[in-house]
Amino acid sequence: MSEQPRQILDCIGNTRLLPLRRLPSPAGARIFLKLESENPTGSMKDRMALAMVEAAEKDGRLPPGGWVIEYTGGSTGVSLALVCAVKGHPLHIVTSDAFAREKIDHMRILGARLRIIASDDGRMTEKLTRDMIAAAASVMEETGGFWTDQLNNTDQLAAYHRMAEEIWHQTAGRIDGFVQSVGTAASLRGIAETLRRHNPRIRIAAVEPTESPVLSGGPAGAHKIDGIGAGFVVPLWQNGIADRIERVSTAEAKDMALRLAREEGLFAGTSTGANLVAALRLARELGPDATLVTVMCDTGMKYLSKS
Repeated sequence: MSEQPRQILDCIGNTRLLPLRRLPSPAGARIFLKLESENPTGSMKDRMALAMVEAAEKDGRLPPGGWVIEYTGGSTGVSLALVCAVKGHPLHIVTSDAFAREKIDHMRILGARLRIIASDDGRMTEKLTRDMIAAAASVMEETGGFWTDQLNNTDQLAAYHRMAEEIWHQTAGRIDGFVQSVGTAASLRGIAETLRRHNPRIRIAAVEPTESPVLSGGPAGAHKIDGIGAGFVVPLWQNGIADRIERVSTAEAKDMALRLAREEGLFAGTSTGANLVAALRLARELGPDATLVTVMCDTGMKYLSKS
């Protein structure tokens, strides 16, 4: 009998890998989704929230009962709220009305204190990201708390190294391509690093919004894909981390997320839709014998107010 979890944080990770059945690749390649919606808050961000908090607890940056601070579009904030509730840390979150109301409500229910920054008509922009960062810095000065600083925090990479090991074992090492959208770039970077240690020939595709294609050299712009496309080249991004960068529009991401729900029964957010659009493109290139993995980043239940 497998070891039973002692607390909710023990339920983070070890999510299942599911093959697509009714959304087959035009080239016949096999595409698998890593079901990160199975994490306790319904998001892959549970992994990185736990890794950042525990690393800071271990080295003394975060004392018992100490304040935690973060700026976030919501999923990281919800995950931090869960971790901090269990571990007894008060949490102050800077977020925005640009993001799904469900996430803001979830953070509040889990006990987070919120500062909400106004957006430009509900759109994600570079200015909004920088305004949130500045507000988080102000809160840190006011409280003297520990700022997890997700755009710069390398402690989270360990969580994604572990996630990559799960993928490697679940595919029995038979994986030819991996696709992931870029928010902080931590998940793409951490997973790519580990998969390439196992097999340097694995093709890695990064995904960014067509409306704000800064990683591929384009101008910053506004889009409505929650959790990705900060509007500038994020600090954790590294040139060479991906073999290709795929641009996916908000409309394409929304349409694919809807298809995923109606054809596969998997209700996910728009970043997952963007991942799948890019995975289907990569599948055409890799051919019928290829196996690709991408990520169901979270559950679509977080986005009902934006549907």
